[in-house]
Amino acid sequence: MGPVFAVVLVFVGCCSNVVFLELLVRDFPGCGNIVTFAQFVFIALEGFIFETNFGRKKPAIPISNYVIMVTMFFTVSVINNYALNFNIAMPLHMIFRSGSLIANMILGIIILKKRYSASKYLSIALVSAGIFICTIMSAKQVNVSNEGSEDQGFYNFMHWLIGIAMLTFALLMSARMGIFQETLYKKYGKHSKEALFYNHCLPLPGFLLLSTNIYNHCVLFSQSTPTLIPGVELTVPIMWIYLLINVITQYVCIRGVFILTTECASLTVTLVVTLRKFLSLIFSIIYFQNPFTTWHWVGTAVVFVGTLLYTEVWSSVRAALRGPDAKEKKAE
Repeated sequence: MGPVFAVVLVFVGCCSNVVFLELLVRDFPGCGNIVTFAQFVFIALEGFIFETNFGRKKPAIPISNYVIMVTMFFTVSVINNYALNFNIAMPLHMIFRSGSLIANMILGIIILKKRYSASKYLSIALVSAGIFICTIMSAKQVNVSNEGSEDQGFYNFMHWLIGIAMLTFALLMSARMGIFQETLYKKYGKHSKEALFYNHCLPLPGFLLLSTNIYNHCVLFSQSTPTLIPGVELTVPIMWIYLLINVITQYVCIRGVFILTTECASLTVTLVVTLRKFLSLIFSIIYFQNPFTTWHWVGTAVVFVGTLLYTEVWSSVRAALRGPDAKEKKAE
């Protein structure tokens, strides 16, 4: 029941989260900071009550290590959301972030001196090629949409390139954070829920640097279309409703991933998260009618196949199918 429930939480929570994030971004492309802030406050408050028992429980991992981890986590979260301000379409944003496995592997080779099988290196090539195809196709769309004014088109294209650079930096920083977490967990043991709380609580003062942007979007959200909430007869601006649902679904998604990490093998977790990203991408394209060419589909498929190859799903499926026969042979 536990793992099945967790998978349902991940798919329902994360897919719903993408929908409401896109609804927010469509009307206010620069709202990434207020979304990130709201998610951090909600998760930090929940962790303060239920994980630290109102601050009475001491952390198992030293705070100094959390400060390093939090600096990286805050940077990644803010940059990923802020990149949406730079002509980055939501489908491309999701495709780019699906390269996290590969970024983690590359840094593992460089920093931890790890070595992998040939299939792992092939998966690197496939995912990199898929992201490259989608990125190039998106670049062409940026150029085509701005053909009327050459100067404006060049400005928008350079603006888009900055967004791509931000996503690349966030991808590598996220992978570096993953390696740092791996070394911490080896030393102090796994404390995923504790890490979740400190990763969202400690960065909160950093949002003071973004306070002007957050306040401006609070004003804009309050000026959005009023919507009557059934049952309570209360009128609330629609953007605040979208934000609240986005925050709740983000929490549901993270809780689902946490339950999975405690009850399933890492391979299962990776596969579930990858499938969730793929379904979120398809839903975003179909429901919001985001521009998506044949080449985008090719790139997405290549990324997906490369990720499955990395997680050795094919080998696991084959082993599961011939499991009984293999056991009988061993018994003989």
